[in-house]
Amino acid sequence: QVQLVESGGGLVQPGGSLRLSCVSSSRSFSIYMMAWYRQAPGKERELVAGITSAGITNVADSVKGRFTISRDNAKNTVYLQMNSLKPEETAVYYCYSRIVSNIEWGQGTQVTVST
Repeated sequence: QVQLVESGGGLVQPGGSLRLSCVSSSRSFSIYMMAWYRQAPGKERELVAGITSAGITNVADSVKGRFTISRDNAKNTVYLQMNSLKPEETAVYYCYSRIVSNIEWGQGTQVTVST
């Protein structure tokens, strides 16, 4: 079973930046599709950004131009760089991995955007 451990969350002011990291325990990390989701209080979990094993990325329209997803296969790590954060982006951010039908989630990291 693959374990995902997120870090990098915290409190940031509106307009600020954070970089989230997610380390995978898989020895085959490079072939996994990875993504970041978020879930705000009272809302459904939503896709923020994804990156394929080939490095092809996609990001939600709401974060396009502000958030960037990347991966370092040598470190078994996927990143989410978040810039110009907004208060409404306060949420728990989850790391996600998938290969074929095998899906794993991290435990989540809290991001709070507030003054």
